[in-house]
Amino acid sequence: MKNSTAEIHVGAPDPELKTSPILEEYDEDAPLMAQEFDELPVCWFNGEAYDSGIMLRSGDGSLLCCEKGVWIRMDDPEP
Repeated sequence: MKNSTAEIHVGAPDPELKTSPILEEYDEDAPLMAQEFDELPVCWFNGEAYDSGIMLRSGDGSLLCCEKGVWIRMDDPEP
């Protein structure tokens, strides 16, 4: 399981590998959707587990933060 505080760069989500849901930071439904995942201690991205609180940058440049089993998109993709 990855728990480094350095920013991690990963590719795009692979539909063949386990990846936790990615929610928008300002989505009104995000808190309700997050509750559906039982506040898990890790998030998954392309088959790898990451501790809650870890931030990574996905293939499209989006900054994602693991929060209780779901990824929260923290900003718009980089140009």
